Amino acid sequence: MSSGYYVTKWHKELDIFHKVKPILILEGNVLDQFQYPSDGSISDLNGYLVSYLMEHGYQNIVSFDSIHGFYSLLGTEALQNFKKISGCRASIREEYMAVPFAAEEGETAPGVIERALSQNEELTAVILNLASRYVTSPDNLSQAEVNSYTTLLQMAAKIPDCQIQTEEETEEPQFAKNILLMLVDKTNDLPTWFCLNNPNVKILHLSTPGKEERAAFVKGEAFESFFKKEIYESGMKDFQLSEAERQELSEEEAEKLAARRRQELEKIQDKFVGMTEGFTFLELNDLRALCHNEGIPIAKMYEVVDLYRYGIRENPWTREDLQSSLREAQNNFYKRVKGQEDAITKTMDVVKRAATGMSGLQHSSHTKPKGILFFAGPTGTGKTETAKTLAEILFGDENRCIRFDMSEYSQPQSDQKLLGAPPGYVGYEAGGQLTNAVRENPFSILLFDEIEKAHGSIFDKFLQILEDGRMTDGQGKTVYFSETIIIFTSNLGMFRQENGEKVDNVTPEENYSQISQKVKTAIEDYFKYELGRPEILNRIGENIVVFDFIRPDTARLILDSQIEKIITSLRVEKNIRLTISEQARETLFKKACANLKNGGRGIGNVVEDALINPLSRFLFDEGITADSEIEIQEILAEQSLVQMKAVRQ
Repeated sequence: MSSGYYVTKWHKELDIFHKVKPILILEGNVLDQFQYPSDGSISDLNGYLVSYLMEHGYQNIVSFDSIHGFYSLLGTEALQNFKKISGCRASIREEYMAVPFAAEEGETAPGVIERALSQNEELTAVILNLASRYVTSPDNLSQAEVNSYTTLLQMAAKIPDCQIQTEEETEEPQFAKNILLMLVDKTNDLPTWFCLNNPNVKILHLSTPGKEERAAFVKGEAFESFFKKEIYESGMKDFQLSEAERQELSEEEAEKLAARRRQELEKIQDKFVGMTEGFTFLELNDLRALCHNEGIPIAKMYEVVDLYRYGIRENPWTREDLQSSLREAQNNFYKRVKGQEDAITKTMDVVKRAATGMSGLQHSSHTKPKGILFFAGPTGTGKTETAKTLAEILFGDENRCIRFDMSEYSQPQSDQKLLGAPPGYVGYEAGGQLTNAVRENPFSILLFDEIEKAHGSIFDKFLQILEDGRMTDGQGKTVYFSETIIIFTSNLGMFRQENGEKVDNVTPEENYSQISQKVKTAIEDYFKYELGRPEILNRIGENIVVFDFIRPDTARLILDSQIEKIITSLRVEKNIRLTISEQARETLFKKACANLKNGGRGIGNVVEDALINPLSRFLFDEGITADSEIEIQEILAEQSLVQMKAVRQ
């Protein structure tokens, strides 16, 4: 077949098997539209098959569904001819010949089909539309339904070859089989005994348009129709040489410049192709219409994908002020996350890569997440706070950091809790916690806390998300992760087993370089040897970010920050002016330094125990509720109870 249009795999299989198999089952993407390769016309699958069968010499082509009975896209005359050769006793009314698929008595569609396909005078084809919807359950058939499928099964063994009628006489006659084509969503919606090990049946799978098919659509004759006429003509000037440029440049220079501009256009088209992975042809047509109607320019044609998926025109990743926000981001980090300069720099590198559109350029997929980070290191050092700060910088709200405690997903069926239960299982209607969250907030930070506690089945799902950037939930809905940053946190590498006991693997006495190397080695060993999933580690790549222990100078910064928050809150909310002596501050600092293994949380616990609790006791005992000045002169411990010397001024 000579054609300027893409020929799908299943079309090529149809070329082979329609000549030798009496029953072809077409399953999968049967509700889509399709572009016929010989002329580029677009139709549903029924219309596509009619065109195909006509092109291959079939004289009688009819369709059937359980609502209308028999009908023909070729008109009433074709249906009347089918009625004649099949001996059907039903009448033709309003272009339909109503016959049930199964009945206890009287005419049935399989009986009519058997008679039509058993004759060898005229090459005949019958298309059963939505054939998986003729019975309530393939596992619980009535006797009439069993009889109908048995009729089709027996018919297949006796379908004769028919000679193809051609306009030109050939030395050797050409033959083909009368054929029954069954269009189904899933083959297992048909009785198993009808399909399984049946030598007369061939199953052809129709998938959504592949990369080559989408590329042929976008780069072919359809490309111009994506745009309004004036937008197309204006936009193409950026990708073509003007006459003035041709006159100014040498022939060689002009050709190089023209090639470079063609490549720029192809990059835009390729990005569109990559972002539409999994889209049906019908959805591609919708994108074409939407792109045209919204007046989207050529250089930004891929933005229509976000508009179609999420209903938004402004993508947070492409907003004009994003890069200026990121330049100021380090100051925001230093205010909220203390003493983690190396970790913050590594994190910002990944985010800047995403903001400049450089993420995943070495990969062929355009649907991967914007960034992947693996935060490791001591507890309480700012891993979660870093993720929240990122969410605020990128999306204007730290609540766009969606946290999942992976200790809650440690059971074998946890993947259903995260991604949704399959049909028929408890919780199917609710969907998955992760897929629901991403569907509601496609632009977000996804924080998977303590990832090592998740059940192994969860990692299979993560592998697909990290590789493809999309996941189909239990309800069959596709969720896209291409606009998210995924962050895993872990305490891996902090401890090791020695003589059956848990001992420190890293300590605050070691420098950051030593800690980072030990932690990364432990993480690699865990994924490679303990979990046995090195491919997960490969998807994370070099994006393991190790946080350092809280050092004494950092502890002082954190302590001062927490003290100032308390002082400010008391002044604003109660008009209580609190001052803390240097001696009291030094006592708090020494207590904080004695608890650095617990990180910032440990410092917070010290502040609560040694400052907030005794201060609350003092205010209560003194009857102070507002409008006062208080000085904390000293903090001391009497047995297990922390006391303070404070005066009311």
